[in-house]
Amino acid sequence: MSAHDIRSAERPPFDTILQSMADYVMDYDASQSALAMETARYCLIDSLACALMALDYPECSKLLGPVVPGASMAGGTRVPGTSYELDPIKAAWDIGCLVRFLDFNDTWLAAEWGHPSDNLGAILGIADWLSRKRVAEGQAPMTMKEVLMAMIQAHELQGVTALENAFNRVGLDHVMLVRIASAGVAAKMLGGTREEVLNTLSHAWVDGCSLRTYRHAPNTGSRKSWAAGDASSRGARLAMICLTGEMGYPSALTAKTWGFQDALFRGNELKFSQGFGSYVMENILFKISFPAEFHAQTAVECAMALHPQVKDRLDQIERIEIETQEAGCRIIDKTGPMNNYADRDHCIQYMVAVPLIKGRLTADDYTDACAADPRIDRLRSLTTVKENPRFTREYLEADKRYIGNSVQVFFKDGSSTGKVSIDAPIGHRLRRAEGIPILVKKWEAAIAAKLSAKKCAALNAVCADQAALEAMPVQAFMALLAV
Repeated sequence: MSAHDIRSAERPPFDTILQSMADYVMDYDASQSALAMETARYCLIDSLACALMALDYPECSKLLGPVVPGASMAGGTRVPGTSYELDPIKAAWDIGCLVRFLDFNDTWLAAEWGHPSDNLGAILGIADWLSRKRVAEGQAPMTMKEVLMAMIQAHELQGVTALENAFNRVGLDHVMLVRIASAGVAAKMLGGTREEVLNTLSHAWVDGCSLRTYRHAPNTGSRKSWAAGDASSRGARLAMICLTGEMGYPSALTAKTWGFQDALFRGNELKFSQGFGSYVMENILFKISFPAEFHAQTAVECAMALHPQVKDRLDQIERIEIETQEAGCRIIDKTGPMNNYADRDHCIQYMVAVPLIKGRLTADDYTDACAADPRIDRLRSLTTVKENPRFTREYLEADKRYIGNSVQVFFKDGSSTGKVSIDAPIGHRLRRAEGIPILVKKWEAAIAAKLSAKKCAALNAVCADQAALEAMPVQAFMALLAV
C-alpha cells in the first residue's frame, strides 16, 4: 500500500486491504467448507448459551432494552431470553453484550486477541429484523445458513487481521476488529454493492479505536463486558448509513498523517500473511469449561487437576509457581487488591487459586461475596508467574496455536506436587472430540434455565441437525429464543 501525498486533493483508489476485505465479503462462498459450517453451528449455540447465562447477572441485564425506556419496535429484532423487540441497532448492542458479558464465548489468539463471536450481535440484529421485514413484504426470509456464512466471514475478517497486527502493543483495544468485521458482513447482508461494502469498511476504520485501559490495572472495569456489543452495534449502524449512499474514504488506512496507520498505529504498516477464507472458524477456540480469560484456560485445568492433592493442605502451601506465555504474563499477571468482577477474571493468580481451593471456577466465583474468602488472596500472595519460552513459541505457531500453562504447588515441609502442564485447552481444535459434548451440555443447560420445555426440545432438535438448522428461517429460530 502506498501512502497518498498529503498535499494532493486527488482522490486515491481504495486501500488494498479494504479492497481485499470487500472482495472477500462479496465473493467468497463460506459454505464451501463443511468443517467451517459445522463449527459455526457449534459457535452459534455456544454463543447463545453464554448470552442466556449472562441474563442471571443484574450488572448485565440493567444494560438491556430500548434506549428510551418503554419504547419498542413491532417487527424488530428479538433479544434472546427476553421479551424485548428492538430496532436492529440496539438489538445488536444487547445481543453482543449478552454473548460477551461473562467472558465465556469463543476466542482467537494471535498477535492480537479477541472474540470473533462478538460479531453475532450485528449478524442476528440485522438478520432477524430483515427476515421479518421480508416476510411482511411477501418475500422469502433469510435462512440460518446465511447467518452461519456471515459468522464464518466475520470470524475471518477479525481473526486474519489479528494474526500479525498487535493493536494491544500500541494501547488499542481489539473491539475495533469487531466493529470492522460486523460492518463488512452487515453491509453485505443488507444487500450492499461492492462500493457500499467498501464505503462501510472505510468508515469502520475511520472510527478509530477505544483504549485498552479498561482491561488493565489500575482501571480494569465492567466496560470490557459490553464494549464488544457496542462495537458490533456500531458496525451494523455504519452499514445502514452507507447503504443510504453515504460516501467512503479510500485511503482511510494509508493517508499520511490522517490515516489509521499514521494517526493510531504509530506509523506501522498493517500486515497480512494470508488471504481470507475459513481458517479462523475452523480453528476457533471455545471456552467450554471455565468463564476465564483464555490465556489462563489451561492454567485453570492444571489447578483443577491439582485440587485433590492440595485441598486438605491449603494452610501448608509455601508457594505456587505458574508458567505461562508472554501474552499471559503481560495481561493477566496481576497483584494487589481485586476491585471487581472484571479485575478477577483477568488475574491468573485468582483464576488458579479458586480451583485449587474449591475444585471449580464459575462466573459466581468472581463476585464480591466469593472473593471475600481470605484463602484466595492468601494463595494469590504466594503465587509467582513467569514466561515459559516454549509456551510463547507454540502460541504463535500456525499449526499449533497452543495456549500452554503449567502449575506446581510447593509445601512448607519441602514436598511438592508434580508440575502439571497442559498445552491445548479443551476448547482447542485438537480436542474437538472431547470438547463438543461438553459444549452441547453447556447449551442445553443454558436454554433449559430460561426457556420452556417445548422450545428447548425444538431448539435441541434443530441445532443438532446441520441441514435442518441451515434451512430454518431466521425469524422462526429467533422466535424460539424469545420469552
